[in-house]
Amino acid sequence: MKRIIIIAATILSLAVIGVAAFGHYILKGAVVNIDETAYIYIYPSDTAESIIRKIEEAANPRIMLGFKILAKHNNLNKQKRTGRFAIYDGDDMHSLYRRIVSNQQTPVMVTIPATRTVEQLVSTVSKQLMIDSASIAHFALNHLYYRRVGYSTATLPGLFIPNTYELYWNIAPERFMARMLREHDIFWNDSRRAKAKAIGLSIEEVATLASIVDEETNNDKEKPIVAGLYINRLKRGIPLQADPTVKYALGDFTRKRILKKDLEIDSPYNTYKYKGLPPGPIRIPTIQAIESVLNHAKHNYIYMCAKEDFSGTHNFATTLAQHNANAQRYQQALNKLNIKK
Repeated sequence: MKRIIIIAATILSLAVIGVAAFGHYILKGAVVNIDETAYIYIYPSDTAESIIRKIEEAANPRIMLGFKILAKHNNLNKQKRTGRFAIYDGDDMHSLYRRIVSNQQTPVMVTIPATRTVEQLVSTVSKQLMIDSASIAHFALNHLYYRRVGYSTATLPGLFIPNTYELYWNIAPERFMARMLREHDIFWNDSRRAKAKAIGLSIEEVATLASIVDEETNNDKEKPIVAGLYINRLKRGIPLQADPTVKYALGDFTRKRILKKDLEIDSPYNTYKYKGLPPGPIRIPTIQAIESVLNHAKHNYIYMCAKEDFSGTHNFATTLAQHNANAQRYQQALNKLNIKK
């Protein structure tokens, strides 16, 4: 009898262990088998069911019963977090569930572009993050907000430092702007501020001049030369006479040719009419252009004209006679192609 009891107890113990092991397997689920890390994006509108579908579509796990049991038992609809979550090769369902409910997000690399307007920047950034453009614009284009941090409507494009940053996909708009301000302050370190001061420009004025340099040339090797030319003009009290500023005043950057009548537009951005720098950047300047201003080439050029081969580079001159000869060749090239404006 005692032997029978021992055998029965043993069988029962094995059964309990088996059930426990099976339950453990069910909750853990079969591990994910994928060649590379997959990601799911959880929005505020997502439900437990839609999250499960996203996991199935992204990683196609063989068994999701464990995740489904945890989602139902723990009410995932109330526990879920928005964000970008990774699914790794070898993940089990319990680990994946814990990652989501404990908000273990994987950041995204977000590119802040050197666009022509802050509105365009907002639109581009909103396509890379969960927040919509209206939410970012509420801060980025709110003059009451950016005045508190020392910027105006005119100088605002200089606040953003175009680069690629690691951010959480569901970052709040106010935290996004705080990050941009922090990156701005990191970029404008003591060394760069000292260089700006040595030139006799504020950091806002450096950004303004850099924006003109960006519009003048896409050639990074040429940018320090262009920057040096405009600094020469500033120091000598010569109007910048920068065509991109006239295009900005006209609201048309597609212009290939600036006509004499265009130079009469009465705008503080018309550097043919008004000496010195315009009120603010005519675009969001690139880091290359800012560095080109801070480390501009030392030379005596005060004139520049686009090359007649339309290579996007320029002929530089120290005298008006040289410049007129360069300009004539360029005008002839435009006429030959029947480019009127």
